[in-house]
Order: sequence, then C-alpha cells, then structure tokens
Amino acid sequence: MANIASQIKRNRQNERARVRNKATRSAIKTALKRFDSAIVSGDAAAAQTAYAAAASQLDRAARRRVVHPNYAANHKANMARRLRP
Repeated sequence: MANIASQIKRNRQNERARVRNKATRSAIKTALKRFDSAIVSGDAAAAQTAYAAAASQLDRAARRRVVHPNYAANHKANMARRLRP
C-alpha cells in the first residue's frame, strides 16, 4: 500500500482507467460476436449494421489507446473481407 499522496492518487486514477478500459474491451467483444452471428445467419443488412457498429467501437478504442491500432485495423479488415459477397 502506497504511503505517498501522489502515488495514492495515481492508484485511484489507474483503477478508474482499468475499469473503463475493461468495459470498452468487453463492448468490442460483444460487437464482434454480434457481427459473427449476423454473418452466420446470412442477413446482409444486419451484418452491415453490425460491421458499422463494431468498426466504430474499434476505432474509438484505438484512438484512446485501449487497444492497439493494429488490433483494430486487423479486425476491421477481417470483418470487411467476410462482409464481401
């Protein structure tokens, strides 16, 4: 346990960021699963909507450095490839 005031504050900040980042990563996983299920079901309109939502979340997370930008780019590329007829 930290005794220094600045480290105590930093620990609080880190905990808030950890919880926020965990929620973002969970939301990304959910969006990717929704896209997968839309692709498997064969519903092109739902897949397109799910792709847009997942890509948006990936871009936002990459911009905030919650995930690596290459992670977002690779997932978006794979989704776009699966979306093509």
